[in-house]
Formats: sequence, C-alpha cells, structure tokens
Amino acid sequence: MFRISQFMREIALAEKNGQYPVATRRGAPAGPVVIWNLIRRCNLTCKHCYSLSADHDYAGELATQEVFGVMDDLKAFHVPVLILSGGEPLLRPDIFEIAERARAMRFYVGLSTNGTLIDEPMAERVAAAGFDYVGISLDGIGATHDKFRRLDGAFDRSLAAVRHLHARGVKVGLRFTMTAMNAHDLPALLQLMQTEAVDKFYFSHLNYAGRGNIHRARDAQFAATREALDLLFETAWADAAAGGDKEFVTGNNDADGVYMLQWARKRFPRWADALRARLEAWGGNSSGVNVANIDNLGNVHPDTMWWHHTLGNVRERPFSAIWADTSNPLMAGLKERPRKVGGRCAACAHFAICGGNTRVRAEQVTGNPWAEDPGCYLGDEEIGLSVPSPRVALTPFKHQPAGERHAKVG
Repeated sequence: MFRISQFMREIALAEKNGQYPVATRRGAPAGPVVIWNLIRRCNLTCKHCYSLSADHDYAGELATQEVFGVMDDLKAFHVPVLILSGGEPLLRPDIFEIAERARAMRFYVGLSTNGTLIDEPMAERVAAAGFDYVGISLDGIGATHDKFRRLDGAFDRSLAAVRHLHARGVKVGLRFTMTAMNAHDLPALLQLMQTEAVDKFYFSHLNYAGRGNIHRARDAQFAATREALDLLFETAWADAAAGGDKEFVTGNNDADGVYMLQWARKRFPRWADALRARLEAWGGNSSGVNVANIDNLGNVHPDTMWWHHTLGNVRERPFSAIWADTSNPLMAGLKERPRKVGGRCAACAHFAICGGNTRVRAEQVTGNPWAEDPGCYLGDEEIGLSVPSPRVALTPFKHQPAGERHAKVG
C-alpha cells in the first residue's frame, strides 16, 4: 500500500518549517498485516473478484474455534492488524463474535465489505463491534457500479451504508479498483468522498487474479493510469496543504512512489531529494513480508492476489511457522532484499523505491514471478534506460482457474 497522504503531509510540513523529516529505513516488521478471507460466499459476483466468489456456501471453511486458535497464534507472532474480508464477511454468522474477540486481543480490526447488506440495524451492529475501519467498495457512480457488481441498485445500497456508518461515528473508506471501463468515474468518486465526509480513499490498480485476470486485456491504459494518479496527487495535496486529515492510498502498483517523486520534482523540487530518501525507506512492494493472506479454507498466501499459490494451511501448521519458512522458493524470493528480478525492473534507476513492483502480475502474464512487472506505466526514459527495452505485451490469453482448490470447493 502506498500512503499518498503521509508523504503529502511531510511536504506540507517541510514547506511550513523549512525542513524535511529525516528518512528512516523500514525495518523488519514485527508481524505482517493479515487480510483474512473468512468466508468465500458473497451476495454479489463482481467482475474483478480475485476470490471468484458466488452466493452459495463453500465446504471446508474454518469453524469459529479454529479461527480463534489461529488468532492466538497471530497475536503471539505480533501480527498488528486483521482485515476481515470475504466474499462478503457479513454473511458469516459468527463475524461479530470474531470481531469482538479480535478487539479484545488488541488487534487493529478492519472490515472489508461491499456494503449492500448494511442497513440501519446492521450499521448499529457494526458500530457496536468497534471496528477500527470499514472499507466499502465502489466501482463508479450509479449504473457504472451496478454493472461491475452485477446488481441493480447496488450503488444506492452501498452509499446508504456509508451514510449509516458515518452517522454512527464509524471510520469509513471507499475502495475503487480502476479499469478502462470505470476510469471516467474517478473524479465523481473523489467528489463523493468530499460530499459524504468519507475518511479514506483507496485506489487499487487492477491486478491479474481471479475474475480480474479474465478482464486484464481491458485494463486501463497507462495514460489513463497517469491521469488518475495526477488527480489523486492534486486532491491529496490540497487536503494536506489545508491541514486536512483525509487519507489517500493506492495499492497493487508500487510504481506510484516513483511517479509521485516525479510530481514532487515539478511542484516542490527543493524537497525532491529528501522525498526520494523517504520513498526508498518505504521500500515498495511488501507481499510475503509485511502483508499476508489467509483464505476461507485456512490456506496461507503471500497476499490476496496469490490464491493460486499456497504456502501452507493453518490446520496443518501454525501461521507463524508457515510465514517464517523460506524453503518455499516463492517465499524466499519475496523476502530477499533486494529481490532478484529481471527485464526493465532489474535495470530501473528507481528499483530501491518500488522494490520490483507487483510480482503476481509478472507471473500471470509471463509465467515467471521474477520477470519485469508488465503493469509498470513508466516509460524507459523515466526509469533511466538509455536503450529502449521491449515491453511485455498485455495480450489476452486463456484464463487459467486460480488453482484446483477452487474447483474442489466451488
């Protein structure tokens, strides 16, 4: 995750005080943020769903006591954050029991939901559960969102959820995954964030996993991506310069850090070198290091986009043992610093910032997780290549299911 607002506020503070904060390199995390897909069932069948969820029960999901046992191990392993996700996590009968226990154990607890099930009574329950944050996905305004979610009225129901939660003092964020089919709605969504006094905006680049993989040939073109980032940067800067506290973050493309450095060189050149040091301290992609995923069956993955690659299962080994085990070649490579990547990424002058970007995109397109990231929207000159490099083509291919595990439980 790239925290735009954090760096914008640092620039704003430097402009005010005449001194940029000292860079400190990111150390080894005490434990990763865990995104936990507690249930695969969902009342929607969204076009870009990475878990290929549908509205029916899936066999073999972790029982309540199994979840509690895993939570004990996660706490002992110093995991700081649990993001409870799905499917649609509110369809899980014990979701509030799990949330209550997680809060009692002093995890930071987030809820990732499509929002369509949050009417006023449900909003009361969510507020009473004490979630630190609730993220609601919106893929556009009105009909655009409904088309992505394949449900008429989904936008109105999700927007109502935002309002119900906001009225009860719950910190709410909007989550937006951009493709060529909804990029035009980004300005309106950012305006909606202001109108509804939403606390956070999460901009996700389309990653090639699940149904998002099927639609990758229609992924937003690089020019549209840059235009979207320009708008996000200017919006976040306006908030930071005014002393605001809204959060703007991006995910699934660590080239955003490099692109922000370019933005700063144009807007605030005297702080660009200091910002670069801060961005290098951030270090870019952290799949398999600072972020982890547990799916509904207890399988552990390097992040939510790696459901086709399982590191182990919490029914067979504790999460802590699985996560620390580098005998798995993928895990060893993800934890290696610097990562050994090829192509344009290997020659990139900004590798220290993005860390080689998103490995699952490279794997899905080329079959090699250590190839260049085909989703990098920066040109050869921008990354310091004197000789133009051939780009990996984003061409359609026959979609491969996200592992036999899905076929067994579907």
